[in-house]
Amino acid sequence: MNKFAETTRQIFEGWEEFYKKPTDEKNRFFESDGRLMDIIFAQQFDRPFLDRMSRLGDMIRLLAKTKLGQNHLRHLLPHKRAMLYFSQPSTRTFLSFQNACYMLGLTVSEIRGTTTSSEVKGESQEDTIRTFASYVDMIISRHPEAGFAEKTAWVLNQTDRAIPVINGGSGPDQHPTQALLDIYTLEREFSKSGGLDGKKIAMVGDLKRGRTVRSLSYLMKNYQDVALYFVAPKIYKMKDDITSFLTRHQIPYHETEDFKSIMPLVDAIYMTRIQNEYSEDPSHETETYPAFHFKKEHLENIQAHCVLLHPLPRRYEIDVAVDKDPRAAYWRQERNGMWIRAALIAYLFRVENEIEDVFS
Repeated sequence: MNKFAETTRQIFEGWEEFYKKPTDEKNRFFESDGRLMDIIFAQQFDRPFLDRMSRLGDMIRLLAKTKLGQNHLRHLLPHKRAMLYFSQPSTRTFLSFQNACYMLGLTVSEIRGTTTSSEVKGESQEDTIRTFASYVDMIISRHPEAGFAEKTAWVLNQTDRAIPVINGGSGPDQHPTQALLDIYTLEREFSKSGGLDGKKIAMVGDLKRGRTVRSLSYLMKNYQDVALYFVAPKIYKMKDDITSFLTRHQIPYHETEDFKSIMPLVDAIYMTRIQNEYSEDPSHETETYPAFHFKKEHLENIQAHCVLLHPLPRRYEIDVAVDKDPRAAYWRQERNGMWIRAALIAYLFRVENEIEDVFS
């Protein structure tokens, strides 16, 4: 049996006080020269930024279709290096970031699990991150601990190697780049019906621990006349921090356990799985809650333009027979992650103008 040393816990003066601050007060700490430097919270994105990233994602998508365009993209960042530090299992987020980096010419290093780093010897997470920063120009992290990416960026921003940090998923609280790709997907899917403004969106499943729906909910403040429908078992209902945020920003929301009743009302349905990896005893969460599954027969209940989303991976909450319906957008949604993350990386390294100039 492998034996690992106990992780060293370091105390950083000022961290606890910083972490307790409201997110809006912390955002400026993750900016430089009036631009985003670290991507930690979905709340960092405003409407102009979201619109620009969507346009940039479309441009990268078009360039990548031709050899000439691919060469242009690959020559943007061959002098930069990125670290993919994924200590939590991932398929889509990892691959989309990896391929986004390759697309822009970056050299990529990766660690997928702490068993291959000096953390097995007891090295603190903060010292591990500072080690990465000695060799690369960007860190993209995914971690099961809430607040990990935030602390990573906070620590690095007080050193002489303040490189960009992207939160690729941090515990059950935030997944800002998933929210970014979800917005990109919704805008593309609604491109012929006025975009996301004025739409009704249902979020279904484990809303309590689903960081994707939590992050997406924060972004609704940037759109006009949207309404949210939270559909979940009582034990997995949306937490008060999100509903309080929506109330504060005057975004209407409705909570129900009757999934079928809201199907005909909404323009998009965002399905999620039960996040039992965050349970202290996953064996006690074997219930799949079939009343909150979308089945083939439900296609008759939704509007002709309704979009079906899912951050994946799925389990039983969407019948595979639904995949063939043109309203099933989750596989398009998955691929959109590569384009929009490439756009985000281009922005963080300040080469977005070199992409936009091609289309000017």
